Amino acid sequence: MSELFDAVDALVASRSPLPPAEERKRLRVAHGLTLDEVAGALKVRRATVSAWESTKKPTEPRGPEREAYARLLKQLAELYPAPVPATFTGAPDLAEAETLPTGPAPEAAAMTATENTQTSAPSPVAAAPTAGPRPASTAGTTSTARRPSARRAAPAGTPAGGTDPRFENGPLAVVDVEDGQVLAYCTGGLVLDVPAKSLPSLVDWTLKEAKLGQPKLSGPGKDADPLLVLTEATLERYGLPVALTEEERLAGRIPEGHKVIKQLVRADWKLTKRGFGPWARIYRPAAGSERACVQLCIPSWHALDSRHWGEAGQLLPAELARLLGVYASRVMTPRGSTAVTGLELMTALHPPTRASEPDADGKRHSEHNPGSLGKDPVDCAPCEAPDGHPLLKDLPRFHVRGPAEKLFEEAYDWARPMTDAECTLRHLVGIDVNMAFAAGANGLIVGLGAPTHVKAPVFDPKLPGSWLVDLSHVDLSRVKVGKDKWADLDASLLPSPFTPKGDRPEGPAWYATPTVAYAVELGYDVAPIEAYVRYESGRYLDGWYNRLRDAYLATMADLGVGADLAPADFLAAMDGYRGRDPKLAIVVSAVKATVKGGLGKLRERPRGEGWRPGEPWRALSRPTWRPDIRAAVISRTRINLHRKIVKHAACTGQYPIAVLSDCVVYAANGTSPLDFLPYKEGKSLPGGFKLGINPGLVKWEGNQDVLWGEEVRERFNAPQLNLARYIKDGTVTDVDNGE
Repeated sequence: MSELFDAVDALVASRSPLPPAEERKRLRVAHGLTLDEVAGALKVRRATVSAWESTKKPTEPRGPEREAYARLLKQLAELYPAPVPATFTGAPDLAEAETLPTGPAPEAAAMTATENTQTSAPSPVAAAPTAGPRPASTAGTTSTARRPSARRAAPAGTPAGGTDPRFENGPLAVVDVEDGQVLAYCTGGLVLDVPAKSLPSLVDWTLKEAKLGQPKLSGPGKDADPLLVLTEATLERYGLPVALTEEERLAGRIPEGHKVIKQLVRADWKLTKRGFGPWARIYRPAAGSERACVQLCIPSWHALDSRHWGEAGQLLPAELARLLGVYASRVMTPRGSTAVTGLELMTALHPPTRASEPDADGKRHSEHNPGSLGKDPVDCAPCEAPDGHPLLKDLPRFHVRGPAEKLFEEAYDWARPMTDAECTLRHLVGIDVNMAFAAGANGLIVGLGAPTHVKAPVFDPKLPGSWLVDLSHVDLSRVKVGKDKWADLDASLLPSPFTPKGDRPEGPAWYATPTVAYAVELGYDVAPIEAYVRYESGRYLDGWYNRLRDAYLATMADLGVGADLAPADFLAAMDGYRGRDPKLAIVVSAVKATVKGGLGKLRERPRGEGWRPGEPWRALSRPTWRPDIRAAVISRTRINLHRKIVKHAACTGQYPIAVLSDCVVYAANGTSPLDFLPYKEGKSLPGGFKLGINPGLVKWEGNQDVLWGEEVRERFNAPQLNLARYIKDGTVTDVDNGE
């Protein structure tokens, strides 16, 4: 009889009632559960749980999984009853956003064979709790934590505060004024009442009561300072201008005599040398290990560059807190522009100093942290110095340095006329390398110290540096494409790998190590004339690459683009991915800008300030001013792309029409990359282009008709117009005839 009862119970359980798909997702998000966690508990695939929650075509669980799933949802419903319906003024696409995963995407690990042991995993990310009633105020406190009301509910997917009790309210807050009350919108949906009546008291409150900040990313590093984002209403409340005047915008700050700055000075607060600008830092000198510093971000002063942050500056406070919180948890708390943050991330992962072992008296001292760039700047080699550098002050005025005097490693800008055979095809298709410069930094050995000048050196591909060598003898019509395997190519249809414009070098020139190593790889001997090499070296950028890669992959996964999709599925997933959650798409753009901007900062040029050629500028005082590292990354990125172009040409006989940075254009009979990429049984050409979201793989960039390309070149009388620049939407501007 008991067996019959068990069978009946199982039959009933197999039909256990389940709430609608929207409610299933709401309950999971409310408890901070990820799809992976639910799938692991129920012993099903992540995609299965996602299908159960799909609002378009939800599937229904069967058998024992249904019973267990119903039990889970029932318990969550008791903890998080459905809220009373209310009008939601936030963006509806954010309200439906997917829960952010906890930690880096698992597939990201396959991109790097050797992980940097100092790399920190991204901070845990959880979903924002569902809006509920405001808890009663705690007697005796000066600030009150509250659940946001329905109209200011934080969207799902908002990262919650970290596990460190010092920073339990997250890395940052957006400060706004509503109905006369100053409110701090934190990540995780938390809203704090702010009692501060002035900017100095706001800084005090932030450091003493707000519990904002972020734990350090590396053992010897420092915790991130709390970030406050001030809305226009907050600026008015604390006596600051809502917008900068033209003079203030050019200066990058408000005048030192401003009344708010005087308030800070009277309260013993200091500003950094850049003053009170869009990214102001307010601090007191550190006392021991205790830091007293707060960073301000002022969107209405153009702190959030629209080229990288889109419309972030116009978002509602809760939405902006969520967006910046995702970026902070996956990259780091913003320290300024994306370029500044990219550079600061390098230092945060490799701090210049660390505490020594205790001496005889038991005291520890500051010492150099191995693998870092140190705390003191080093001079670059003369060939690595940009024009106007103090090392070049003795050059004649208006002297133009040639390839034999100047290291010129830059990204591709190359194009050629189409052949008759290519003109018979119908389409031009562009493919773009994902995170190309990040991929170029992955595993790259760079110099950590000052250069050593060497005459007639023997080339060592593992020794970072700049080499004066003649590569004009390298003939691309016959190149080595594998061990004891050579290929015959049409060199006239290929860009040279040794110059950004794709021209064949005419004599000795300065190159970074990856460029010279590629000449050897192609099967040719090299004989450097001289070099500036760095014997102290390491994979300094590995941790930086790993963190930015994980941030990119995790955010793209949230947008529905996974790292393990088949080629056709990947192209379908990429189609319109930004529209699935425009705010998370902004995070993707910011991560990409962090890569390029951080590398650009390694060779930052003078920024006004009365600078004259031959004089030092402010950036030269940084140990992270390293033009040689920037050159090595760009060199490796360009070589990586050329290697794929050569493999593709050797296998298919197809040659690129144009190359611009990380975009390559081919002629094809179809509009998809699958119309010319040689996939066989779902597998790509080894060493060639492969569709996928991982850094170094490619995606579809755009396509136009061949007739469009020919018509544009004829209209502007530019036979070598770089069509890769316009392949995305076909709009042609800033025409250069290519001559």
